[in-house]
Amino acid sequence: MNENRRKILEMLSAGQITAEEAERLIGAMEKEPPPSGASNGTDHPKVKPKYIRVLVEDTGHQGKNPTVNVRVPMQLLRAGVKLAHLIPAQARVHVNDALHEKGFDIDLSQIKPENLEELVDQLQDLTVDVDDKNVKVRVFCE
Repeated sequence: MNENRRKILEMLSAGQITAEEAERLIGAMEKEPPPSGASNGTDHPKVKPKYIRVLVEDTGHQGKNPTVNVRVPMQLLRAGVKLAHLIPAQARVHVNDALHEKGFDIDLSQIKPENLEELVDQLQDLTVDVDDKNVKVRVFCE
């Protein structure tokens, strides 16, 4: 346990801060990059993202930017992947066919939780091309 985290927990146990404040402080501390030259040879583990966000902004309207802002909890996606395995095999075939008809070439039996984690890891390199110069799209995890 690092020194800052220990101090935050001590302040919490002494009643100097609330649990919410402690959580916010620890979260902010985890987002800060380590000071240069302060590496002790161990890499800090990546903080698991809590949300996947999709932002679509129409920049073509002067003064009014209609925006789509979707924020999905990662736990919901993880639960969805696990629930997909509960679909009976015969029903899964029908779901896959319906998805294929709508243009989604996905096989639900091939989606596994580790695939979702790999997808999340790759989102930092994601680019979205939009054929309209007036539309800006961003997909990222936070």
